[in-house]
Amino acid sequence: MKTNISYIIVLSLILFCGNAFSNDKPVDSKRFVVVIDAGHGGKDPGKPSKTGVREKDVALKIALLLGEELSKNREIEVIYTRKTDVFVELDRRGEIANKAKADLFISIHCNAHTSQASGAETYVLGLHRNNTNFEVAKAENEVIFLEDNYEEKYAQYNLNSPESLIGLTLMQEEFLDQSIQLASLVQDNFREKLNRKDRSVKQAGFVVLHQTVMPSILIETGFITNNEEGRYLNSSSGQREIAHAIATAIEEYRENVSANDFLGISKVVPAVEVKDVVSEDTNYKVQIAASSKNVEAKAYNFKGLPEISKEKEGRLYKYYYGDTSNYSEIQRKLSEAKSKGYKTAYIVSFKNGVKTILN
Repeated sequence: MKTNISYIIVLSLILFCGNAFSNDKPVDSKRFVVVIDAGHGGKDPGKPSKTGVREKDVALKIALLLGEELSKNREIEVIYTRKTDVFVELDRRGEIANKAKADLFISIHCNAHTSQASGAETYVLGLHRNNTNFEVAKAENEVIFLEDNYEEKYAQYNLNSPESLIGLTLMQEEFLDQSIQLASLVQDNFREKLNRKDRSVKQAGFVVLHQTVMPSILIETGFITNNEEGRYLNSSSGQREIAHAIATAIEEYRENVSANDFLGISKVVPAVEVKDVVSEDTNYKVQIAASSKNVEAKAYNFKGLPEISKEKEGRLYKYYYGDTSNYSEIQRKLSEAKSKGYKTAYIVSFKNGVKTILN
């Protein structure tokens, strides 16, 4: 009897150890979540084309191919706003991403024009900088007229006004830097790897991007109204190439964020005593927001955080918390900023007053 009991105990330990070190165990319980949004669908065909190519069909095929490629990485979780030819309301698309607590929101579209215009462009949320950007956003936003109760749901938007989204809050623009960085990687791949005409990264007031609370981009993959480009967009090889270029950009963005190189993001200081590290010629600040709006640098505008400063870089105002040559102290301030809700905050360095790459 004792022998049997001993045998059972040993066997149980072997099974436990085997399960504990099984390769089937997920690498990381918190995967990088990407929500892929195929524009239009169902009763909304998208932009028209004389060749019969429909924006909703091309967008869906590219979206599915993009998701297929990203899903090969076990650390990435892919969620779709639609996987078939169905109509999904704009606010519902953002709701799907927000509910999933996504790390990225990628909306796939095609462009159209009365001329033989060509090329790819990627948009981030912002005010319309020119009439062309406004017309592109207006065309994409007009889908709301197909929705029930659109007057009530989108009362804050005036699709005929370039200033329709002027009420953007800092929390909504908190992800603008990251969105621009991802959009730039996408455009770089289109230009350098696919030899596509680069129509650059642009800002405009897309309703679907306004609904999300994470880095978000809208990709106009090309012009279905251009004879040559329309054929490319409608081909299986073209769709696969476009999806691969986008997937590669997302992978690079994710890896750079994880490595704390691309954004300069530093890890939160652990709850142990850390020896202070002081630099002689370098000061550190925590960037908590970037906005096209000039907001007063007061604590009440930034969830009670003191020591707020701002600097203008191009068209954006960068808002910083803290200013110290003590790197350990700025790590503590980063931890505090994140605890206040600024989840994408990161450390930046200034050498003799000039912004430098954080090493």
